[in-house]
Amino acid sequence: MTAAAPVVVEGRPARLLFVHAHPDDELLATGVAIAHHVAAGDEVHVLTCTLGEQGEVIPAELAHLAADREDTLGAFRRDELRGAMATAGVRSSTVLGEGPDRLSRWRDSGMAGTPSAADPRCWVRSDDAEAIAAVTAVVTAVDPDLVITYDAQGGYAHPDHIRTHEVTRRAVAGLPEDGRPALFGTFTPRSWAREDREVLAVTDEVRGLGWALPTGDFPPSVVDDAVVTHAVVDASAVERQTAALRHHRTQVTLGPRDTYALSNDIAARLSGREGYARLDPATGEPVPATVAGARPPLVARR
Repeated sequence: MTAAAPVVVEGRPARLLFVHAHPDDELLATGVAIAHHVAAGDEVHVLTCTLGEQGEVIPAELAHLAADREDTLGAFRRDELRGAMATAGVRSSTVLGEGPDRLSRWRDSGMAGTPSAADPRCWVRSDDAEAIAAVTAVVTAVDPDLVITYDAQGGYAHPDHIRTHEVTRRAVAGLPEDGRPALFGTFTPRSWAREDREVLAVTDEVRGLGWALPTGDFPPSVVDDAVVTHAVVDASAVERQTAALRHHRTQVTLGPRDTYALSNDIAARLSGREGYARLDPATGEPVPATVAGARPPLVARR
């Protein structure tokens, strides 16, 4: 199979597993694909590796949940995730290591260089063998056709995103080759990122909210257009994506005309399109397309 060929599924719904670091990542990074494939009747499963305990809380009335106060944000975000995934219509939503005696096995690491990244309980300090075994168990149980996670730089270089990519890649690589799911990473074509900034710049309602416009360098997941070999483009998916995102209110503020902001109050756009590339499980690098041209979907049906 070439990098640009979709995964072929015959005579049944496709089965997709999305692997993310924290609650809300699944909808912000891959929400179009999730909503699109749910609407298509496919089996969509989500694995979340931590509960995002270090997240910055947006609503003032919930500030007491934060890690530097009550440190109860993890339980709250677990419930946000459950509501979001129920609204999104996913088949299963699993938190890594959740059980009757604990909310999750590993804790949100926060950003590199912060005290939370030195916590022995955090995801970036997880034992390789234990972490890979835990993700492998979920992949084996779901038995997906595709596994979708971050690129090797974790989208915007968040340590937990990078760790999630690394562990997921190694879990997939460790499976028998004849039964191994296709591994995909999320990427944004640079032309799309420029277009999004142009749209936001002329959206008067965004300026009225007091949000800043994005400026400066793009994050690492924004790449040359040719790197992005697959796409999910579905404007109708944004309504379901937005409805599910409303549950993640500690982390996301939704605005008019398919816009949102995180705690930094920088405007972003729900554009109804997402880019992907097949990843080499041995290296995590995107597999180049053999022929330039239109980006096919992730899945083809027969």
